[in-house]
Amino acid sequence: MQFWLLKSEPYKYSWEQMLQDGSTFWDGVRNFQARNHLKAMKIGDLACFYHSNEGKEIVGIVKVIKEAYPDHTTDEPDWVMVDIAPVCSLKKSVSLATIKAHPALQNIALVRQSRLSVVPLTKNEFEIICQLGEIDVNLLTKK
Repeated sequence: MQFWLLKSEPYKYSWEQMLQDGSTFWDGVRNFQARNHLKAMKIGDLACFYHSNEGKEIVGIVKVIKEAYPDHTTDEPDWVMVDIAPVCSLKKSVSLATIKAHPALQNIALVRQSRLSVVPLTKNEFEIICQLGEIDVNLLTKK
């Protein structure tokens, strides 16, 4: 299992909308590095759902339910999307300030590659985020 972070501006697609929809496709990625991350995702991988620009916080966990396929928002064959579904909301959102202040998260891709909308997380980074968000990572990784 791999771990990821997906960024969305809440006014475009919020965590609340994700919960209401029950699943969605993650489309519109137009950066080759982020696209490569989408291509690397496998069914069952877990990702943090991050509200960018407004809020700047991780608010939930999603899982990949369909691997990369052509992005329907463009005719260009280079771009792909994946399908995701919500797993759980964090009991306590994890702000960007909290992430930057945590010694073990100093190298997290969210900070190093802040312009990318899809970035990988290490297992340790994911576990720390879950701990900060007050959710049991052991329950997530057994699903």
